[in-house]
Amino acid sequence: MTTPELGVVGLGRMAQALLWPLIEAGQVSRQGIRAVVATTASAERLAAAHQLAVGTDAALAWRAPVVLLAVKPQQLDAVAAAVPPGCSGLLISVLAGVTLERLQRLLPGWRCVRAVPNTPALVRQGLTGLAFLDSVTTAERQWVISLFAQVGEVVELPEAQLDAFLALTSSGPAFVALVAEALADGAVAAGLPRVLAQRMAHRTLAGTAALLQEQELHPAALKDMVSSPGGTTMAGLRQLERQGLRSALIEAVLAAAERSRELA
Repeated sequence: MTTPELGVVGLGRMAQALLWPLIEAGQVSRQGIRAVVATTASAERLAAAHQLAVGTDAALAWRAPVVLLAVKPQQLDAVAAAVPPGCSGLLISVLAGVTLERLQRLLPGWRCVRAVPNTPALVRQGLTGLAFLDSVTTAERQWVISLFAQVGEVVELPEAQLDAFLALTSSGPAFVALVAEALADGAVAAGLPRVLAQRMAHRTLAGTAALLQEQELHPAALKDMVSSPGGTTMAGLRQLERQGLRSALIEAVLAAAERSRELA
């Protein structure tokens, strides 16, 4: 499936990350993108920066056969109220916590897809969970999957599992970033220069993730590989267990999942 026109409601970083691969793959032309933002100043800045048609008139985007909805969740009611009468088509929502039922209620003429991408999509290393209304056709499903596959791995899930998926994959980068910052702080406390400590912390996390994935290791197996009896790693692990790191991370994911349900 290709689309001659794609409407984009909200042109933030995530929307931009999804658009560039589409343009490069020829699935939509730069001239076929119709983007809408909240202010004239933002429209002019984005249009000049990306050579796109960007405006503030909602009809610019909503008359396209496919619309990417990428505004803040709290803006949804106002955005839905501004949709011109008679518009319908395929709607791809990346709004956190907004259910398919709510999308369908507010936008009854649209065949809705709920997408949960995460921020590593900005460097094409993302994870995206997808849930579809039954009205979405097979060709449309395949096109949506191919869209998000260009910025990372795609997982199709029952919508009931998207809150847990969001908590792990969308909130998870913030948790990992906090771990990276803490590791770097520890290395600085132990004597490394700040710039080197940060670079080594990031590289350690990236290399560990690659090893776990490429060799399909259970995390406990990797932990045991680097934990010599009476060694430095075991001394550090004892401290992490004393301070409750494992429990804190589990509770963080559960809290994020519960908050996603509350937002819905």
